[in-house]
Amino acid sequence: MGKMIENLPERIFVTGTDTGVGKTLVCAALMVTFDSAYYWKPVQTGSEEGTDTEWIRSITGLSAERFIPEAYCLKKPLSPHAAAILEGVTIDPSSIIPPPVNGRLIVEGAGGVMVPLNNHHFMLDLIKQFSFPVLVVSRSTLGTINHTLLTLMALRHAGLEVAGVIMNGPLNESNKKAIEHFGNVPVLAQVEPLEKITPDFLRKAIIK
Repeated sequence: MGKMIENLPERIFVTGTDTGVGKTLVCAALMVTFDSAYYWKPVQTGSEEGTDTEWIRSITGLSAERFIPEAYCLKKPLSPHAAAILEGVTIDPSSIIPPPVNGRLIVEGAGGVMVPLNNHHFMLDLIKQFSFPVLVVSRSTLGTINHTLLTLMALRHAGLEVAGVIMNGPLNESNKKAIEHFGNVPVLAQVEPLEKITPDFLRKAIIK
């Protein structure tokens, strides 16, 4: 196992610089890399198209007990606050309590750190409430430097520890070096587009 990945904290919150940057793929890779890791997505939207928990279970083949049920599971593929309004629900961050598990806990957020949960709270507030070290998932392509540095700035302004960055997409050494230099953060892995999404390919992608 790659040393930097091996040294990730036992409790980790996985956030992204945007939606669709590959957070769930990275979580799946972490799940197959670590024995006795548990996955939890406290706020899920778009469940009518399937949940991230279901997707990770299907591609990893891991047992159901490794997955913690969502605190909020909303149907429409929208920002959490908007999806909740459609269902007459108000997301209350104070009601979302990390589950006790005997092993690692990998928590995945919804969207980026400034996604609203309700009229007053953002995903960042939930991350701060948990106080887990944060793993930032970003794209490797054009625009990622700005998006990643803004995300790092928001997390650090909130007093949160950043465990590192994982970049998804075609290898881009220039963007990697820029993020490490200007963000003062290690890029723990660069995950190239996978030929197949299988446990073996996921494991190799995250530890090389």
